[in-house]
Amino acid sequence: MHSDPIADMLTRIRNAEHAGREDVSIKASKVCHGIAEVLKTEGYINDFDKIDDATGQGIIRIKLKYTDEGMPAITDIKKISKNGRRVYSSVKTLPYVMNGMGIAVVSTSKGVMTDKQCREKNIGGEVICTVS
Repeated sequence: MHSDPIADMLTRIRNAEHAGREDVSIKASKVCHGIAEVLKTEGYINDFDKIDDATGQGIIRIKLKYTDEGMPAITDIKKISKNGRRVYSSVKTLPYVMNGMGIAVVSTSKGVMTDKQCREKNIGGEVICTVS
């Protein structure tokens, strides 16, 4: 059993891209589904779908995205808020990833969204990870 499903998700995505795989399967959770939705909306992955399994929890299958040269769309993905150290930011202190070229995924009271969406809606939250 994994104690941190978000870290497991990010590690599986990172490892699958390094191996050149087309897709990766992850245990489903609401936060992981939200992160996958953000990655799809921002163009870092092609698509994802939820598959029901015998455990009832389900699996999220993410279809990874690559450039025409075979390079992964996600060059760097880092977990910011960890189990031992949660990182919360107000809208004024949200990080800029690569001067706006990347995104920070933030868990808010309105759901999981990017740092840009948080600035537009003027809400802060827990910074889950950064993607570039």
